Amino acid sequence: MGKGYNAAIASNPYIVGSFACIGGGLFGLDISSMSGVLSNDAYKNTFGNPGSNAQGAIVAAMPAGSFVGSLAVSWLADRIGRKKVVIISGWIWVLGSILQCAAVDRGMLVVGRIISGIAVGLASAIVPLYQSEITAPAIRGRLVSMQQWSITWGILLQYFVEFGCSYINGDASFRIPWGLQMIPAIILSLGMMVFPESPRWLMDHDRDAEALEILADLHGKGDHTNELVQLEYAEIKGQVQFERTEGAKSYLDLLKPGIVRRVGLGASLQMWSQLSGMNIMMYYIIYVFQGAGLTGRRGNLIADSVQYVLNVVFTIPAIIYIDRWGRRPMLLIGTFLMGFWLMLVGGLQGGFGEWGTVDGSAVWVITGHDSVTKGVIVCSYLFVCSFAITMGPVSWTYPAEIFPMRVRAKAVSVATATNWLFNFALAWAVPPGLANIGYKTYFIFGAFNFAAFVHILFCFPETAGRTLEEIEEVFAQGHIFSAWKIDRHVGEKTLEQVKRELKSDDAADSRDEHYEEKA
Repeated sequence: MGKGYNAAIASNPYIVGSFACIGGGLFGLDISSMSGVLSNDAYKNTFGNPGSNAQGAIVAAMPAGSFVGSLAVSWLADRIGRKKVVIISGWIWVLGSILQCAAVDRGMLVVGRIISGIAVGLASAIVPLYQSEITAPAIRGRLVSMQQWSITWGILLQYFVEFGCSYINGDASFRIPWGLQMIPAIILSLGMMVFPESPRWLMDHDRDAEALEILADLHGKGDHTNELVQLEYAEIKGQVQFERTEGAKSYLDLLKPGIVRRVGLGASLQMWSQLSGMNIMMYYIIYVFQGAGLTGRRGNLIADSVQYVLNVVFTIPAIIYIDRWGRRPMLLIGTFLMGFWLMLVGGLQGGFGEWGTVDGSAVWVITGHDSVTKGVIVCSYLFVCSFAITMGPVSWTYPAEIFPMRVRAKAVSVATATNWLFNFALAWAVPPGLANIGYKTYFIFGAFNFAAFVHILFCFPETAGRTLEEIEEVFAQGHIFSAWKIDRHVGEKTLEQVKRELKSDDAADSRDEHYEEKA
């Protein structure tokens, strides 16, 4: 019987760690599939010229499905494995794309978006989990952060497809892009068949020999005696044995001392990533630039595309340096800068704007102030750059690495579900917000960023550079409200240290068994 995966592919950490990121790209495709049609007359006419509330509901259908999908991961990932869940998510996306492409009314469109959302929810939770469990500690942050990069590529590529198709008259201008977005999902589902399963999941299901074989292919070029392979194997084995003594795996485990703190950190980070205001700048950037006084459909589309290019480009430094810079500094700098830029946008809008009418709708708009319009656009660009190089990648990396094996799938799914819950709320609320309170919307999101800065400063410890098992030592230090006191090198171990600890544990187990027999 074969290995069930391609050993040559498994030996390249960047291929094995990045291919699954196509699953993250599905979310990016969805963002542009909506933002690119908001000013499309054919789209408006086909779906009854949806108002701000109706359009918010259409957009929110996808994160509603994603919320369900991300919660389903907790059961599926533990039962059938990480790899199979990634494959399933791709085929569900294909079904959703077909329904959207063929939609003739709002109901059919919403159903298609909900189904696509389930796929995105599955992929967004399982891909970082799979990556974190299959990559070496030294590059784990870099590869998991590629989830965010794939989202930015999905946004950019789909947006240019939408832009090109905007020159087509009729329904094809939005149906072609909605149909083409199923292609990456097909590639993902077929391609994952030659990738290995998570060795941590295999070992947790008493398939130790397969786990060691995969670890050797992943980190030792097939050499079972490689030091890193032995270190990972010994640590995973010890951790699995320890966690089996902690009781059954259930959602109640998430409430245990030491775990509930981490669930709070993972969920709140995903919450802050949504409350940062990035969704305004992605889903509804056309509305933002309309309010800034940028008129003309083509001009708006071009200005939007610049923003999406910046989003891709500025994610690259984060991918390269996330393990060197660390999670905490990136989050602190990012939240402060994002809050600053949004306050500037709100101030410029409030100082120079007024209520007006654009395309028959009430909009807080700047008119007759060309320099202010350019200032708002520049601040929007700087906001997106700040998110791309900090919060964007870390918001996926951090929750995927802070949980012990026994609750990892469930805890990551709860954190990701939090992301989609707030995504759903904001996707629905932002259009009515911009239509009713105008520029004040930016002040609200700016305040959220400053609140996130304070929370991260006091509560989020550094996790860069440790194995998933060594991170247990980080949280054992305590410092719940003084996270900066935890040294960055806490928990780092050599192979010899791990072996000594395992021998000590085995000796202790033998003594316990001896005393039980005598009793």
